[in-house]
Amino acid sequence: MAFELPPLPYAYDALEPYIDARTVELHYSKHHMTYLNNLNTALEKAPQFFEWPLEKILSHLDEIPEEIRMTVRNNGGGVFNHNIYWAIMGPNRGGEPVGNLARAIEKTFGSFASFKEQLEKAGLGRFGSGWAWLSKKADGTLVIHSTPNQDTPLAEGLYPIIGVDVWEHAYYLKYQNRRAEYLSNWWNLVNWEEAEKRYNGK
Repeated sequence: MAFELPPLPYAYDALEPYIDARTVELHYSKHHMTYLNNLNTALEKAPQFFEWPLEKILSHLDEIPEEIRMTVRNNGGGVFNHNIYWAIMGPNRGGEPVGNLARAIEKTFGSFASFKEQLEKAGLGRFGSGWAWLSKKADGTLVIHSTPNQDTPLAEGLYPIIGVDVWEHAYYLKYQNRRAEYLSNWWNLVNWEEAEKRYNGK
């Protein structure tokens, strides 16, 4: 059965004023949907992989037939990354981490302020298109890192907790070339309760 686009958990304008409604609409209904359609089209050539969760596919790309592997990597990654991105944001959010994640961030990075600074640096340092992540290693420790294009932390054996999209399509209508301003404002949208669930769930 083909993969489906998860419903956006809020209205297009719910992330205003930090991310404008038109950007959310285009990002979700055009970019995200295109990744999904391309992934499903590619997997029609190897339909047995429709039985796999997307996370498993992206963690075992070497098992995907070579003729569609790059397409699945790029577009499956686009679907997976955006699923996290939309879920990890919301209206009337922001603030600071909660629970076990808050304690782990403080232990690993020294303070929430230091963590924010390092994640923004990862996003600013990504040349061209990509993502900045807070991910968890197999041993439970946290790491800040960046991936190019639509590559996922899964390919590195990491489990993503929060991810911020630094492709220009995520912010250009409002911020143009001001990626730093977008990253700074993005903290006002982070759904720390959802991040805590992700941290505790793996």
